[in-house]
Amino acid sequence: MVTMTPIAALLEIARSEGVDRIFGNPGTTELPLIDALADADDLEYVLGLQEHAVVAMADGYARATGRPAMVSLHVAAGVANGLIGLLNAMRSRTPLVVVAGQQDRRHLIQDPMLSGDLVGLAQAATKSAIEVQHAHDLPILLRRAFRLAAAPPAGPVLLSIPMDLLMETDEVEVPERSPLHPPGPATGVAAAAALLAGAERPVIIAGDGVGRDGAVAELVAVAERLGAAVFHQPMNDGIDFPGGHPLYQGMLTPTHAAIRAALSAYDMLLLAGCHAFMPHHYSPGSAIPDGLRVVQIDSDHAEIGRNFAVAAGLVGDVRATLADLAVRLDGAVPRAAGRAEAIAGATAERRAAVEAEALAGYGPAPMPALAAGHAIAAALPADAVVVEEAITSGHPLRGVLRLDRPRSYVHTVGGGLGWGIGAAIGTRLGDPSRPVVAVLGDGCAMFGVQGLWTAARHEVPVTFVIMNNGEYRTLKDTLDAGKSRSTELGRYVGVDLAPPTLDWSGAGTLFSVPYTRAESIAHLRDLIATPRTGPLIIDVPIHGHRAG
Repeated sequence: MVTMTPIAALLEIARSEGVDRIFGNPGTTELPLIDALADADDLEYVLGLQEHAVVAMADGYARATGRPAMVSLHVAAGVANGLIGLLNAMRSRTPLVVVAGQQDRRHLIQDPMLSGDLVGLAQAATKSAIEVQHAHDLPILLRRAFRLAAAPPAGPVLLSIPMDLLMETDEVEVPERSPLHPPGPATGVAAAAALLAGAERPVIIAGDGVGRDGAVAELVAVAERLGAAVFHQPMNDGIDFPGGHPLYQGMLTPTHAAIRAALSAYDMLLLAGCHAFMPHHYSPGSAIPDGLRVVQIDSDHAEIGRNFAVAAGLVGDVRATLADLAVRLDGAVPRAAGRAEAIAGATAERRAAVEAEALAGYGPAPMPALAAGHAIAAALPADAVVVEEAITSGHPLRGVLRLDRPRSYVHTVGGGLGWGIGAAIGTRLGDPSRPVVAVLGDGCAMFGVQGLWTAARHEVPVTFVIMNNGEYRTLKDTLDAGKSRSTELGRYVGVDLAPPTLDWSGAGTLFSVPYTRAESIAHLRDLIATPRTGPLIIDVPIHGHRAG
């Protein structure tokens, strides 16, 4: 077995696990790592100015590359700052390995400056958090961390590593990486196929597990052989079914009442790779209507029957299971073609109505969010990736996007604001072959604005589109949907970002990122369509903006 110093072992294991970049913001406890990287030309250190932005970059990078990304955080304060990003990664099932520098063990008992319970801080936002006590344990724990981060359900794993441990010179044994063969299809597929084939009105919900497992084509085959309508799960994080497909019905609204209403016309549901809906606003009752039978497929056994009973629960690789199901359904559903034709006709009519509404809003700024979203969607460069963190404007954008290629859309269902700028940077670094357009709410962007510096530092060609309405519009909408005093009085407390208006040209100046303002829909389309060699901020005034 190979032996080397603890810090050398850390870097060697990272390399063997596919790491080529480490995202971080260093402090004194990370100096052993920073010093070692001076001789490691094959490991790039991507510097961020704040830990939340750093974790978001790693999140986007892990999704774009399909392998765990590595993050370095600084003691208790750095872990605390990174918690929002870790919570997002947990919800979105993004595999991250986080190494957090702990204070020197030789005076840790004295409660030195910057020390703290890193494990306790991280436990609620990670799959596992462990403090390394002995140098000889570090290689084994690192191997475990990479394996656990990628295992279903994927997510972040944190190791707290005292700085003096990385400074030790005694060599430790480094275990080789163990190859892992992916799981196969679930058992019980034949019975599930019989249930689905016998349905009169089947429907499918495409969950993010489909996109993560690269199973979009297999789900399309199942949907076409069933002649079933297909919805995306609420607030889907990626492309789990092609947006331009005639069977595609859009995203489900994240309340049980709305989901129940959307599913009420069907008698059989195929739920594929979906984390049990995760509603946003409360509404009473189950998301599943009475009489609707459910076939559920997931790689995580804990998801099966989690919140409601299922007629068939299949645990296995999502892609392999859907492929098996598609084969068994081939030619077994003679009514599929007729059902698909009827769904396609209704889909075309609905899309035409949305298109007409969007085009009617074309004109100068400030512009309707739907029209702005339509212009962005129409002007996207070929093979572009849309990274979206626009709480209000994101909904109409989803309604007009027709993205078909997997990994063309990136979102976080985690809801921790400030993710979008960093995630867009990580997405482009992870796959430089694809243009990246980040569509961000002005409020969301302010939570992660420090990430712009990294975009400038590394010359990352991301187009940052700021949907600027000068307010937390989603909170006003929620108040207006109920019987609120704010609506009655026309006075909303704590939800306006203007006056003074957020000046995104100032952000561009501060972080050395070029800035422009979209003066009209036509101007916005031209800006989106223009190829980039570096980052750009586009300020898009939309209705609700309190321009001065």
